[in-house]
Amino acid sequence: MNDNSALYAFNKFGDTVLRTAFAMTGSYPEAEDITQEVFLSLHASPQDFESDEHMKAWLLRSAINRCKNLRKSARIIRNSPLDEALENTLSCEFTPRDNEIREMIARLPEKYSSVIFLYYFEEYNIREIAKLLGKNENTVSSLLQRGRRKLKTELEKEGYIYET
Repeated sequence: MNDNSALYAFNKFGDTVLRTAFAMTGSYPEAEDITQEVFLSLHASPQDFESDEHMKAWLLRSAINRCKNLRKSARIIRNSPLDEALENTLSCEFTPRDNEIREMIARLPEKYSSVIFLYYFEEYNIREIAKLLGKNENTVSSLLQRGRRKLKTELEKEGYIYET
């Protein structure tokens, strides 16, 4: 990989990594930090990727791992409101209702939130998610089903009408 590869990766997948980190942390500043760490890591230790999809998978896996580490850290604060900058930045990508649902997804246990995010927001199929997360396809399918049930329960508590 040449010196421009990290820049290429950032230009091509920077928004995707940022959205992933934001969906999992619920904090735009934390998502920015994680995104920066992912691309600095790639720049510091260049990787050989077979394709752009391989690069994207590596970047998302790296972001997800950093989000997991953040959740384990003592400095994480869960109940921070969305600030105006966040709403302006993501207004073209998420509606206010989407933001509420995304926050509910972020509050789910990580094993469910990461699968739901990858499936619905990044449009990966179960096979691709299993490969990306290093899990069995049946495990991913079960996590997706359980996550949907937990999310449905949370949505119903908040007054959303959930249609199947």
